[in-house]
Amino acid sequence: FFMDQLEQSLYGVQERRELEPLHKYTAKTFAWMFLGLMVTFAVSLFGYATGSIRYVFMVPYAPLILLLAELGVVIFLTSRIERMSVGMARGMFFTYAALTGIVFSVYFLIYDLTSLVMAFASASLYFGVMALVGYTTKIDLSRIRNVLMTGLIILIVFEVLSKFVLQLAQFERVMCLLGIAVFLGYTAYDTQKIKVYHAAFGADPEMAKKASIFSALQLYLDFINLFLYILRYMGKKK
Repeated sequence: FFMDQLEQSLYGVQERRELEPLHKYTAKTFAWMFLGLMVTFAVSLFGYATGSIRYVFMVPYAPLILLLAELGVVIFLTSRIERMSVGMARGMFFTYAALTGIVFSVYFLIYDLTSLVMAFASASLYFGVMALVGYTTKIDLSRIRNVLMTGLIILIVFEVLSKFVLQLAQFERVMCLLGIAVFLGYTAYDTQKIKVYHAAFGADPEMAKKASIFSALQLYLDFINLFLYILRYMGKKK
């Protein structure tokens, strides 16, 4: 509901006083996204370095609990962001980043450190290029939204089938390439949407700040998923 309302506001919006230039608004949004990544990295590194992650996953159904907690935070933030305070929106965003950090501690145990560094560097490079494309292009990227959503649905169905129904390991690398392509597309698309939110809420300071957090969450998810698919494609396991 929140995303649809914001995107519809782009077209036909009247000129209004902007509280800050677009480039500053965009920079702040990426700063929040970067801080979220730093929280994830700090939590995951702490869990690995102290060995506490091993105790976390000794809890029965720990992966399922963490997954449900992450989904709950995203759903709550998405559905209620218009009614919550700016401080609460930021708190929910960093809560999600911390939960993801707990999950990511496991990757230090599974993958070679060189693979993690290379995957992160590759994801950073590709993400940066596509974010620049999304910010500078004059093409309306909302046209590719349905294509991206179709790709995302295919990825979700594949994950469910491969984990619980069928042995689809032979298609793993193909799905990783699809995942990389989908989240590269989402990076450009979500970056362009920052302009939508800026135009829609330029005269509403509180809503503009919440929209910035929402954009930061979307970009954070794009980067995390891009990193994971690159890691799965090129990573060397211990």
